[in-house]
Amino acid sequence: MAILTFMFFIFGFVTWLNGPLIPFFKLACELSESQAYFVTFAFYIAYFVMAIPSSWLIEKVGYKNGLSIGLIIIAFGAFMFYPAAETRTFGLFLGALFIMGTGLAVLQTAANPYVVVIGPRESAAARISILGTANKLAGFIAPLVLTTLVLSNMADYTSDKIATLDATAKSAALDSLALQLQTPYLYMGLIILVLAILVKFSPLPEISLDEDGNVAHLSIFQQIRDVLQRPQLVLGVITLMLYIAAEVLAGDSIGSFGKKLGVYGDNGDFYLKLTSFTMTAMVIGYILGMTLIPKYVSQVTALKISGALGVILVLSIVTVSPNTMIAIPGIPVLPLVIILVALMGLSNALCWPAIWPMVLQDLGGYTKIGGAMLIMAIIGGAIFPLMYGALADSIDISNQTKILKETVKSGNQLAYLILLPSYFMILFFAIKGHKYRSWSRA
Repeated sequence: MAILTFMFFIFGFVTWLNGPLIPFFKLACELSESQAYFVTFAFYIAYFVMAIPSSWLIEKVGYKNGLSIGLIIIAFGAFMFYPAAETRTFGLFLGALFIMGTGLAVLQTAANPYVVVIGPRESAAARISILGTANKLAGFIAPLVLTTLVLSNMADYTSDKIATLDATAKSAALDSLALQLQTPYLYMGLIILVLAILVKFSPLPEISLDEDGNVAHLSIFQQIRDVLQRPQLVLGVITLMLYIAAEVLAGDSIGSFGKKLGVYGDNGDFYLKLTSFTMTAMVIGYILGMTLIPKYVSQVTALKISGALGVILVLSIVTVSPNTMIAIPGIPVLPLVIILVALMGLSNALCWPAIWPMVLQDLGGYTKIGGAMLIMAIIGGAIFPLMYGALADSIDISNQTKILKETVKSGNQLAYLILLPSYFMILFFAIKGHKYRSWSRA
């Protein structure tokens, strides 16, 4: 658990750097709102593409070697930021993010089933909550570290200032901005390489998920065919995909939304730190999970509460006025709607810990392929941000043809409606979907 907890910290640190990178690339690479969300698409599509190959890799090399290989792949992706920043090429940045996502797909495919089977299943959500706390604590730290060490001078690179420059000066300024990413990603890659060596020689034991030998002789495609007959897995994969969409949007869109609402702070970069607010809400949720599950609240009940809270928050986000402000001591005055977006972190926190053990229950030797299919569901983090960005752009373009009032809601705000089906699906899976064991009884 100690080794896995540290691993999940690394997962979180790498993953939640994407939030501040979206507005950063939008400025440095001169992108539209929808184009900027290819950051999340490139990163999360790797989970879908590489999950089954990751399962095959782990079958061949074992869990511990798989973890080391995953870390090496992440390090290689981090190193790719160096030439990408040198040339300020968005395509190279996307390639680097895809490689890092590939490494994480290997790590997640190995680590999540591991956590479920190393202890009692009824307390699996509590164990995953411990790992999730480390993951989201890293998610809280990552934007602050990136902003403080790398992007602290964003006030010198506002859109208004860039617009006043001639073509030569503008290109030089944006080149200088992009180069600020080289050193931190180089150091991050070196640290992850060292971690890969440490994991290789760690005492992490191997586990067998097919002790009865019923699955080992089957090909990957035969295993997929068999597990598709189990509705709790199919419905669980759909639920996890929609949940990931909610988690990624709550963390990665809040910075761009805050920038649009003018949340700059004294140094002009406060909007880049807003992902940390969502991560704080998630950490609170994970702490509640560790405290309450399974002694006071079952995994199923926790998921029901998460789905219901998500529905309430989405409806609140799209109806509240963007001019309603709230004062929190020690930070700039924020629009209430930003706080509501951050609070989606609370509704999302216990979804991953609850869904995994509920889906993998009774899969036996098919647990590994079931885990790989759940990892494929992370594609929700690739598709929904693109939909969100396109919808936000579309609404904003439509608004520009009208006489606008000060209280008009931006496309970013109204686009959160796409998350309403996510939370309804979470509710359905918690109430009924996880109980199905055959399609004839579904």
